[in-house]
Amino acid sequence: MLVAFSVAPSGGEGQPDASVHDAVAAAVRVVRESGLPNHTDAMFTTIEGEWDEVFEVIRRATDAVGRFGTRVSLVLKADIRPGYTGELTGKVERLEAALEGSE
Repeated sequence: MLVAFSVAPSGGEGQPDASVHDAVAAAVRVVRESGLPNHTDAMFTTIEGEWDEVFEVIRRATDAVGRFGTRVSLVLKADIRPGYTGELTGKVERLEAALEGSE
């Protein structure tokens, strides 16, 4: 499965307009240290693996962000396709091939 997620803290004392980059970095560090295939862009981190291992990493990333505020926002989008692996890059490769074929 692929799960794209975004996690951010809120409710930090005295920092209503503070950047969340340190909190996001803590979450991304958890993901990267997991060893699971992943990709981070400006909006989401996508992680690939089996259900239990992916959601365990997301839980730990959410816990890491929770240390930066009194509340955490978590957004998830999943592509559950049993029997497929390598889709983190495979889907993009197929898209690029389709774009090249239509030129």
